[in-house]
Amino acid sequence: MAQNKEKQNEQTRIRDIMVENVAYVTVPGTREVIMEICKDRYISGVPVVKGGKVEGVVTRQDLLKNPNERQIALLMTRNPVTISPEATIAEAARIILSHSFRRLPVVEGEKLVGIITVADIIREIAKGGYKAPIGDYVGEKTIAIWDEMPLSVAGRIMELGKVKAAPVLNSELELVGLMTDRDLINAAVIEDETEHSDLSLGADEDAWTWEGMRDTMKLYYGVSKMKLPDKRVSDVMVKEVVTATRNCEVNECAGKMSENKFDQLPVISTRGKLTGMLLDRDLLKVLE
Repeated sequence: MAQNKEKQNEQTRIRDIMVENVAYVTVPGTREVIMEICKDRYISGVPVVKGGKVEGVVTRQDLLKNPNERQIALLMTRNPVTISPEATIAEAARIILSHSFRRLPVVEGEKLVGIITVADIIREIAKGGYKAPIGDYVGEKTIAIWDEMPLSVAGRIMELGKVKAAPVLNSELELVGLMTDRDLINAAVIEDETEHSDLSLGADEDAWTWEGMRDTMKLYYGVSKMKLPDKRVSDVMVKEVVTATRNCEVNECAGKMSENKFDQLPVISTRGKLTGMLLDRDLLKVLE
């Protein structure tokens, strides 16, 4: 019975579970629009549309990697992979697992009609009969951070480690919290300042340059930079952490993720010690 339920679940069409009221941004546009949408809608990324056609995708991690860039056109990933509303969630899972993204714009022709995310597929897995323990799906790499670490250092470590979330340990190596890229974005502040650049209208070694054009112009322009505040990880982290053990069932953990809108669960031993991280995208492997 459980296997039949799994097979039926894997044939669910994208059309039946996709989000139709898609939050998106257009180009030209600026980073502030993306930050506002991500905070208001509690999402981690949006499609970028131009002239009714999907031109790219921009995510929270794109903002963190490029804190000095404001223009959406320079932040986004161009030519995103898309999917048809008639495809199955098993097909969507295979595409997502073969790439590093978390969402697929759903298009008919060139028109954006919806979006399917890892979270949408996890919700369907939670409904299925996936009774296998999660032990085989726990990733081998876990990057933890210290609760007294400066926020800027923690953000850089997460960026270098290419992780969206990191468990937080105290000096006694106890699990005391969780830091996510959403927490970093919500804590970030925008600083406006004025900078200048020296632009010479001619090179001195150019014999044909008019003398008057050798004068240097100073171009002043406004610059907005995203900066993490001077705080500790403990000031910003999630302190009430939902955890799992390696013996927990796949559908049970998928249910925890879906209900609480988590994309990861710290995995602990029977004694409460951190042993790894279960990522939602790793649970998609049950659909392969």
